[in-house]
Parts: sequence; structure tokens; C-alpha cells
Amino acid sequence: METNELLRRVRKIEIKTRGLSRHIFAGEYHSAFKGRGMAFSEVREYQYGDDFRSVDWNVTARFNHPYIKVFEEERELTVMLLLDVSGSGEFGTQNRYKSTMITEIAALLSFSAIQNNDKVGVILFTDRIERFIPPKKGRQHILKIIRELIDFKPASRLTNLTIPLRYLVNVIKKRSIAFLISDFMDENFEDALKIGGKKHDLVGLRIYDIREAELPDVGLMKVKDAETGRFTWIDSGSLQVRNSYKEIYKKKQAELNDLLVRAGVDYVSIAAHEDYVKPLMRLFKKRAK
Repeated sequence: METNELLRRVRKIEIKTRGLSRHIFAGEYHSAFKGRGMAFSEVREYQYGDDFRSVDWNVTARFNHPYIKVFEEERELTVMLLLDVSGSGEFGTQNRYKSTMITEIAALLSFSAIQNNDKVGVILFTDRIERFIPPKKGRQHILKIIRELIDFKPASRLTNLTIPLRYLVNVIKKRSIAFLISDFMDENFEDALKIGGKKHDLVGLRIYDIREAELPDVGLMKVKDAETGRFTWIDSGSLQVRNSYKEIYKKKQAELNDLLVRAGVDYVSIAAHEDYVKPLMRLFKKRAK
């Protein structure tokens, strides 16, 4: 991609997602993802309505007047974005590819994080670790992440969700908030999900296209698997075929739902053609309760 075009796209995503994070998500993000605990801040004079349990008896005795200890939340967190850059992200039948949605959501979460003084790191994966960007703070760091996502060309087109989850556990030693953003088109990753969820605060964001759930009635179709490159003919004009396709999809989603629930992972599904603000807000408010 030409440098000027890349910068234009980065700037466009920055304007959109930074504005959302500042005006809509800042408070919800802060409430949904807590700091590591409470740290001592200062001692001040007791005021009407203060919690009597916070009285500092040593200072009170010294000055013969009640003083209390003030604590503040230890805010700084590490946010890790585990981003699926496999071939299936290039699928999109409406107005946006799944990969485009993943990029925008990653940017939104990144700007929300740095506004709360949190570090952001990225793991780009397929069926291997494609790129690791260590956690840092600052706008320039976030812009670097967005540039990587827009212009990155992975070495593989396949998916293996076990790989990034294991890498997260091995590389990030302190507990982090980890967003696994993918279409979750994989199998046999439950053990890695459970282990990752125990060490980190793991959140799943499933990005899907509406045509993965239901076929249109357009007759005989030649479709290509974006990851394997294989072609298949499908008779979408057959009601039986469309119904079977829908039932297979529902079964797989039910299995995925059960897997994430068993692993104790909060998650939300977001259609690539829809506004991602509402589902993310629902997730944040659910976690803040």
C-alpha cells in the first residue's frame, strides 16, 4: 500500500475510534476493567459523611482532630489484543470485511485503554504467531498498531486459536486484560482457553458475517474457503440445503457458547456489517455490575 494511502486510512480510523473512546467508551471501559487494587494516596481531615473506618488513629491522636486515610484505585493495567489475521477475515458480503471490523475495534479498545493510562500490546496470529508488539502507552504506539493492522500481510492463512492463547500465558507474566478478537472458526482450543482465562482476564469478541449464518437464495454458487483455497459448489436454491446450512451454523454457535461459558470467558458476537458500539457497551455494562 502507498504511504499516503496508508496514512490516510490510519487517520480516518483514528478520528472515528478516538472520538468514540473519548465521548462514549471512556467511563464504561474504566468501570468494566478494574485496576489491581487500592493504593494509599494521602491523609486529610475528616469531613462529614466520611467512612469512620478510614480514620487514621495515629495522625488523629497527634493533632487531636480526626483525620482519615484516602485510597485511590491502582489504575494502570496491561491490555493485550489477540487479533486473528487469518484468511477468513477477508470475508464480507455486506459493507465491511471482518478484518476491517477487527481493526476498528482494536483501535477503539486501544484508545480507550490509553485514556485510562493503560498499556496496550498486540499479538497478531494465524496458525502461528505472526507479530508481537510489546505493551506500551501513548498515541504514537496506538497509531503504530493501526498501521500494522491495515498493512500487515500474514505468512499463513490458517487459524489456530491455541497458539496465541499459549503465547499470551508464556510471554505476559503479569495478569492482563486480554481481548481475543476472531471469528472463532477453529476447534480443540478449550484447554488453552481455560488456562489463559485463569491467568488473565480474558474477553472474547466474535466477529462474523451474516452469510455465515444463512445462505441467500441465488441458485448454484461456487464458493471458496478463504483459508484453504478450496472451491465448493453449493445449490443455494434448494430449501433443504439452506435449512441444513443454517442448522449446522446454529449447532456450531451453541457449541462455542457452551465452551466459552465453561471456560468462564465473557464474550459478545458482533456482525461485521452492524454498528459495534451497542454490543460492546452491553458487554462493558455487564462486566461493571
